[in-house]
Amino acid sequence: MGKKQTIDHTQLLVLSLLAGEDMYGYQMIVELARRSDHTFEMKEGTLYPVLHSLERDGLVEAYQQEAPTGRMRKYYHLTRKGGAALRSEAEAWRAYSGAVNAVLRSSPGLNLA
Repeated sequence: MGKKQTIDHTQLLVLSLLAGEDMYGYQMIVELARRSDHTFEMKEGTLYPVLHSLERDGLVEAYQQEAPTGRMRKYYHLTRKGGAALRSEAEAWRAYSGAVNAVLRSSPGLNLA
């Protein structure tokens, strides 16, 4: 039996950002920091390899569009396959984090409510 392929949490976060709208790289970095109350401060050197991997796997597509400044920007769009992967992996993450929280809550001395 083969090992189940899963995406890492960074890919899950990027797919989640793109579920609402197409975004360009810097916009994703700013939005991720904002939504996570600055818990996730992703750098370009982390983001772009993730985006390229998601693009290779057919989970996102890239296109160029002119910004209001006249400069061309590369935007990323969640594909249908990417949306399905996001839903599947988000559910797996909820189950995993729920199980971790259950163990932590049952640990004497932690007092986690």
